[in-house]
Amino acid sequence: MDGVVEITPAEEAALGSSQASRMHLGKDLRRIRCAVLLCLLSVLVLALPIAYLLVGNLRAPSSCAGQVTEERGSRFLKQRAVTTVTDTLASAEKPRAHLTVKKQEVTNTQGDQMPILQWEDKRGLAFTKNNLSYSSNALVIPVSGDYYVYAQVTFRGPIESKTNSVTEIITKVTDSYPEPTQLLTGTKTLSEKANSWFQPIYLGAVVSLEVGDKLMVNVSDIKLVDYTKEHKTFFGAFLL
Repeated sequence: MDGVVEITPAEEAALGSSQASRMHLGKDLRRIRCAVLLCLLSVLVLALPIAYLLVGNLRAPSSCAGQVTEERGSRFLKQRAVTTVTDTLASAEKPRAHLTVKKQEVTNTQGDQMPILQWEDKRGLAFTKNNLSYSSNALVIPVSGDYYVYAQVTFRGPIESKTNSVTEIITKVTDSYPEPTQLLTGTKTLSEKANSWFQPIYLGAVVSLEVGDKLMVNVSDIKLVDYTKEHKTFFGAFLL
């Protein structure tokens, strides 16, 4: 027949060999695909817990830092509140006193010291608080510590006064030392250019004092002290 194509034995063998090769190649490709998929699945399985641990470690410091910051802030606020209350109570309980001048009745002296001024400790602007007491013309220290001690004495008189200068002294008397100690001293020279004169002297300093110490104010001439206004002549101390 003219339409039939004859295949020789050699061509048939070659065709069979080609088909076998394609079948082996397909099997190899399937094996490679399976191996790649298994590798990918293995990597994914291993990567999931590692990623979880990494994310957890990254979040933990942030959380801890926030918690530490919050705790520190809370502790700071509490300490600030306690400190404020403590400072207020301590300030209210500190010994302090402010004495004002009054008319001098008797000239008081102690040994070779100048006359000692007398003071008002209750009326007007005067007060004594927290055991800082006034006794025998002196402030008596109740608690050892550093005190700010101050005094102002205003002197006044006529021009015919024979006094050329006036002096104010804050004196400390203590049981541990037999003689009074001059803590602060001020002297002013008087002017003779007017019919009358007045001269204030202010003294003030931080002084370390012990329990039982006594503070007093001495002046050169007690008759020249201006006792007419309590804001002109005063004396005080307070614990720092």
